[in-house]
Amino acid sequence: MTRLAQTEGLTDIQREILSTVRDFVDKEIIPVATELEHRDEYPTQIVEGLKELGVFGLMIPEEYGGLGESLLTYALTVEEIARGWMSVSGIINTHFIVAYMLKQHGTQEQKDYFLPKMAAGEIRGAFSMSEPALGSDVSAISSKGVRDGDDYVLNGQKMWLTNGGSSTLVAVLCRTDEGHPEGTAPHKSMTTFLVEKEAGFGEVRPGLTIPGKIDKMGYKGVDTTELIMDGLRIPADRVLGGQTGRGFYHMMDGVEVGRVNVAARGCGVAQRAFELGVSYAQQRHTFGKPIAQHQAIQFKLAEMATKVEAAHAMMVNAARKKDSGQRNDLEAGMAKYLASEYCKEVVEDAFRIHGGYGFSKEYEIERLYREAPMLLIGEGTAEIQKMIIGRRLLEEYRIQG
Repeated sequence: MTRLAQTEGLTDIQREILSTVRDFVDKEIIPVATELEHRDEYPTQIVEGLKELGVFGLMIPEEYGGLGESLLTYALTVEEIARGWMSVSGIINTHFIVAYMLKQHGTQEQKDYFLPKMAAGEIRGAFSMSEPALGSDVSAISSKGVRDGDDYVLNGQKMWLTNGGSSTLVAVLCRTDEGHPEGTAPHKSMTTFLVEKEAGFGEVRPGLTIPGKIDKMGYKGVDTTELIMDGLRIPADRVLGGQTGRGFYHMMDGVEVGRVNVAARGCGVAQRAFELGVSYAQQRHTFGKPIAQHQAIQFKLAEMATKVEAAHAMMVNAARKKDSGQRNDLEAGMAKYLASEYCKEVVEDAFRIHGGYGFSKEYEIERLYREAPMLLIGEGTAEIQKMIIGRRLLEEYRIQG
């Protein structure tokens, strides 16, 4: 283990899990990640290996076949996986958010049916809030679910589904106006539907189409898609929690833990960028000595390492706060904001240390340079995080009288 980004106070079980995952990352992910990424190829073998390790059920309670671990254990696992290849952590994260929402808010029947299969990785999850005309403005969604007998009929178009093609269960947020009087706040007339489907592209069940993969700058390998609902019929017992009008709260709870996850991804990518930078700086010679001996490079390494350490500490704090049962939206927002910004900066410094070679696809840092920007956007942009942080600070520090 390296000196940076250590976590104090872990149990023996947590240390064993993280050691096993790090070993898997070093042997099974890092050697093949760049090649698979350049081909935009889904990492089937890696995913199967993570299934065998039990990673898909890490936070699912033991009674449903999972490991029943904490958010901290999960976040530190994600940090390790993202250090190997960020796309793989994305495959797990969306699955985890749906499992978390089911665990927290699902009916007993929904938990009994979905969670054991999700723990085994047999059912794979994705979740969907965004639409083509909106991103962070979730209250403006236009996709709609209308009651029709024992079913709901869903219509609308969704955007930016991670795992859209490979998943077999999608938690979809729609507007449902039934039982809500005119003038009800938009966020109180939303419902999360649990939509089961076939894996793949095209019409994956009657009324539901996954058009194909969106071609992206980075974050390759994992499939990011649209989702089109046209008269999609969903049984009423597939409303998450069995009650309409709660979808916004379900999704925000999921996104809150998702923000800890994105912070963990930023930490993992930044750690890998630092490792690549500090290693290259000791091998590359200019003016008769390794560039690591030039003060300009040492300053860069010092700044990079400090950012890695700071981001990790904030991420761990946000996870521990949620695990203790406390509200953590302020800490999760801060951790996500700082870790994603610092990740971008650490990656760019490692890129600069590599000089011209950083621009070559032969070097791993080129891949990291294209992956880091996604973290500035995923689970709410930096600007949205700052808005959340600012509002929460004004709540906490409201002047009296």
